[in-house]
Amino acid sequence: MKLITIETAPYQQKSTLRNLMELYQYDFSEFEPDDVNENGLYEYMFLDHYWTEDGRYPFFIRVNTNLAGFALVRELGTTDNDETIYSIAEFFVMKRYRKNGIGQYIAVELFNRFQGIWKVAVLESNKPAQEFWRKIVERYTNNRYQVIREEDWDGPIQIFSSATPRETNA
Repeated sequence: MKLITIETAPYQQKSTLRNLMELYQYDFSEFEPDDVNENGLYEYMFLDHYWTEDGRYPFFIRVNTNLAGFALVRELGTTDNDETIYSIAEFFVMKRYRKNGIGQYIAVELFNRFQGIWKVAVLESNKPAQEFWRKIVERYTNNRYQVIREEDWDGPIQIFSSATPRETNA
């Protein structure tokens, strides 16, 4: 049995998250036209913000204590009812750990940890991620979610409430 954990990424391990981010952005280059810089790096321009701004949460994903990926969660604001709106800013499970329910387990853990309204936005060109998130959100909400489009985002955005924690199954 695999032990799957999610832990807050401490500032002292920012370089570890930066390294994982490079792997993520390499995988993501299939869907985005970004190139590496002259140092051979993609560089994620918002990484420092996860330790300097309120409402940003960096996490490591571990499987049996081994690093297996990361998740970046951020607060987008509040609703008229004062519910916090959260977003999965970035989510990465290394290829070795994919297709084992690990991503689903971590997503549900995050939804349960941050109670409020969630917006899960996926690029139009990233069909595998659209399928992944659709399945997770459908199961998590029992099909109680909306899919919207926003002017400043090229792709579907799933919106739902995590007001009642659900069971995590890996």
